[in-house]
Amino acid sequence: MPLNIVKVNPGVVKDITQYSAGKNGPFWVDGNNVRFRNGFPTKIGGWTNEAIFSLDASGAVTSTASSLTGVPRKMNFWRGITDGEDYLAVGTHNHLQIIKGNGIYDITPLITTASLTNPFTTSSGSTTVTVADTSHGQLNGDWVQFSGASALNGVAADTFNQKIGFQITYVNANSYTIVVSDTASGSGSGGGSVTANYLIGLEEELGTQTAAPALGWGSGGWGESTWGTPRTIGTTGVVLEQTNWSLNIWGENLIATVRNGQIYYWQVSDEVTTRAALLSAESGASDIPTKNRVTIVSFPDRHLVSGGCPPVGSTTIDPMLIRWSDQENFLDWTPKLENTSGDQRLEIGTKIVAMIPTRDEIFISTDEAVYGMSFIGPPLTFSFRLVGANCGTVGINTMINVDGDVYWMGKTDFFLYNGSVQEIPCPVQFYVFGRMQKDYFDKNFSAHNKEFNEVTWFYVSDDNTATDGNPEPDSYVSYNYRDNCWSIGTISRNCWFDSFGFRKVPFAFSSSGLLYNHESGTDDAGSAISAHITSSPIEIDSAGNNLMLVDKIIPDITMTGSLSCTVLSKKYPNDSTITKGPFTIQSDTAKISMRSRGRQVSLKLESTSLGDSWSFGDFRMNSRQDGLR
Repeated sequence: MPLNIVKVNPGVVKDITQYSAGKNGPFWVDGNNVRFRNGFPTKIGGWTNEAIFSLDASGAVTSTASSLTGVPRKMNFWRGITDGEDYLAVGTHNHLQIIKGNGIYDITPLITTASLTNPFTTSSGSTTVTVADTSHGQLNGDWVQFSGASALNGVAADTFNQKIGFQITYVNANSYTIVVSDTASGSGSGGGSVTANYLIGLEEELGTQTAAPALGWGSGGWGESTWGTPRTIGTTGVVLEQTNWSLNIWGENLIATVRNGQIYYWQVSDEVTTRAALLSAESGASDIPTKNRVTIVSFPDRHLVSGGCPPVGSTTIDPMLIRWSDQENFLDWTPKLENTSGDQRLEIGTKIVAMIPTRDEIFISTDEAVYGMSFIGPPLTFSFRLVGANCGTVGINTMINVDGDVYWMGKTDFFLYNGSVQEIPCPVQFYVFGRMQKDYFDKNFSAHNKEFNEVTWFYVSDDNTATDGNPEPDSYVSYNYRDNCWSIGTISRNCWFDSFGFRKVPFAFSSSGLLYNHESGTDDAGSAISAHITSSPIEIDSAGNNLMLVDKIIPDITMTGSLSCTVLSKKYPNDSTITKGPFTIQSDTAKISMRSRGRQVSLKLESTSLGDSWSFGDFRMNSRQDGLR
């Protein structure tokens, strides 16, 4: 029997039948958590949990590992100029936090403060506390942080004064409730002289985890549905967007913008115990936009740019308007002859979705088109050009710059800009967009892993059956731009940052606010990573006329741990599958002996154990033509 070398082309192909993929390849037709390196399938690297810690009531870092408050949406990492310290800013759906060292510091801006006297009322045996404040103005879901409180009926002072604060759970005009960690030992009121610090919240566009369709009276088209009934999801076309952030660095300081909200400023010199403050409250501030869909710092000219904001003198947002500050002065937004402030309205689309820096320009995406914004100096300051139409990105975080080239996810396609806009051929396109939950497009985000030449998009799949109405990304699709191939998998992540500075590996946050260092080890923070890949059918002759008998497979593999190999054969493409195996492959496995018979033969490789790591090369298959009986 002849020993034939089988070369399977790199990348997963799912948008055509498996048999067709074999005739055009062969290719790999299914997989999970397997990437391609130098054209060969390789199990992805593992990740470890990096411990981060919250603060006690005094502001000191505790010894108990914790997580971020809220669902992470955006992060930025930089090093301070004056102190040489590393800072990681993370915007979640309800907080803005800084990680310095291993401590989590809450810098969410305040909207107001109040001085209260004996505001707390406890009920014996309950963890719910009523807070009296006749002018609080808060909404369900907003946050409050207290200081100066005294212990009351078994609830410790440090419990009331915890740095992260409390989410407001019930509101009326004169009071609200919070839930504390201590169970009250008695009923009554007290707490002493308390300062209530109210964080920016729903009124400032902060606090929405998931985009909510407008379902009230008046939503949707005239005569739609029945009188007096709310509209169902997907019928109105009106969506209240989820909270997201723009996080930019100016020198060594942070400029943070809540989407559809205001711009805030935090200085390294103010220390991590100081909260971010309104940029418009800074001395010398002039005509700073009161609402902003997205902001970015232009480089190297240094303007602060807002996309989707009100015109000068207005508070009504124009979702297609670009405005920018004076050069080297993010406080001055009033256009004058003696400065470079200005504005420009884009034409194609209904709203600005995303802005990212590229080579010598800012790349702007509306929901329908992409534009280039280039600094040209006075008197116009910036020039604008239409780069492409019918190719807008789907989310604020779904565009990424890789060495000056821009990759992004459209509504049904993937795109690349490297001097011109190109649709990236994607053999898993229909598969990915077909299982993607369209109501949660805005949670999708892009990531880069330069070590493996990968651009990855994480998304919410149909497999996510979160019962709370807040599903988060659980799947990914990766494009290897060097080898021009695609891979797929299931990992739950919410934002990502590539290796940078002393961080030698990519790092990412999960929806629960845990920090992970990727490409670290082989496992999922102490648990096994399930990885598999399946080849398209292989035939003994191009016409597919003959059956074949396979009795030996000789693997070419580099590995630790073990790998199972299953041989799948069929007589016809739609026939039932005959399964042989699984057979265990280890580093010293010379061959797999079996007898498998059919017109088409496929291989499935799978690993499910701790410590598994492998890369599979070309393999040889001992096969010959076989009879029909």
